[in-house]
Amino acid sequence: MASTDTPLLSSLRSPRVIAARKLARRASRGKERRFLAEGPQAVREAVAYGLLPGSGDHAVVEVYATPEAAERHAEIVQSALNAGLPVLTATDEVIADICDTVTPQGIVALCRFLDTPFEEVLRRRPKLVAVLANVRDPGNAGTVLRTADAAGADAVVLTDASVDLYNPKAVRASVGSLFHLPVAVGVPVEEVVARLRETGVRVLAADGAGERDLDQELDEGTLGAPTAWIFGNEAWGLPEQTRALADEVVRVPIHGHAESLNLATAAAVCLYASARAQRSPAGCRESATGR
Repeated sequence: MASTDTPLLSSLRSPRVIAARKLARRASRGKERRFLAEGPQAVREAVAYGLLPGSGDHAVVEVYATPEAAERHAEIVQSALNAGLPVLTATDEVIADICDTVTPQGIVALCRFLDTPFEEVLRRRPKLVAVLANVRDPGNAGTVLRTADAAGADAVVLTDASVDLYNPKAVRASVGSLFHLPVAVGVPVEEVVARLRETGVRVLAADGAGERDLDQELDEGTLGAPTAWIFGNEAWGLPEQTRALADEVVRVPIHGHAESLNLATAAAVCLYASARAQRSPAGCRESATGR
């Protein structure tokens, strides 16, 4: 097992524990610009992220693990130590106190905010972007982020009316994808659409009331171009003023009897449709690796 050589963190009154516990609140996260990533997959990806762009700081401040978890995930602990990161062993009680989950997995990383300025997203000339407009459910936000990562999207944008990117449930639902692709936050949807369009990105609003459907987009070959998908609130979808901003409003066709698709499922269908079209011979990506 990789040795941490640190005393066991056991007091719930420890300043470290109190500071970590406060990060359950959005205001504290915003003030400190720090958040917690729980579980081995999230901690592994956080450690692997490395230095923040334009900064000499690592994305991870320190790692906490129970002795059992440190032994079970010795490779994560060793990677953190190799990166020069503090790894503190802690009791089960301490880990449970700072974690948001009912049954913590015994390892947590204290991380610095790592959202990307929207200008930087634009500078990279993205070809596939997921835009979350007024998405309030953190689990859905994290799941869409994970889906966008899997589909090879270049960025995710959370508008100013959306949930906090660093909400514990959102971080957990992303299953480490938060550390894989650029995410811009707090941008008004009107600015998102206007600036993406300026960079040559076609903007599509995903909505069950759309006049066009996804099959038409695929049949006509229009999805092969650089595209941003706007996904709306889980309960009431996209408001008319947001739909009006898009180049097209597109629905996912329902071939069976279901009333609708939930946000995460609709996002997966749309993003993967774009990913396949963009990687076709006529698409904007030459190959799956030549992005």
